[in-house]
Amino acid sequence: MMLWILLAPLLLLLILFGLSNRQPVALHLWPFDVAWVAPLSVAMLIVACIAFLFGALIAWLAALPHRRRARRLEEAGRVLEAELTELRARQAREVGAAAPPAGTGVMPLRRSAA
Repeated sequence: MMLWILLAPLLLLLILFGLSNRQPVALHLWPFDVAWVAPLSVAMLIVACIAFLFGALIAWLAALPHRRRARRLEEAGRVLEAELTELRARQAREVGAAAPPAGTGVMPLRRSAA
């Protein structure tokens, strides 16, 4: 619901922009002798899309080192967790069965020698 509250005014502005700017413009690319004639609204929206994609690419490239470091730390955490589990299992075998924690209400079962 919140997404629509934010996107509805933007969508309305885009529609109004497209309807208000229908006059054709010729777009030239300097070193080439080519011109592209399109409505102003289409040309502006294409430029905005290209700028958005360029910004997204820059943000993605800037986050690469952070994602790489997070993957390394995650793998190190998995290795340490496995080592901890192994050490706890080894300690449990050496010490024997541990007493239940205090306050759990679990009493060890004692059988009488009959």
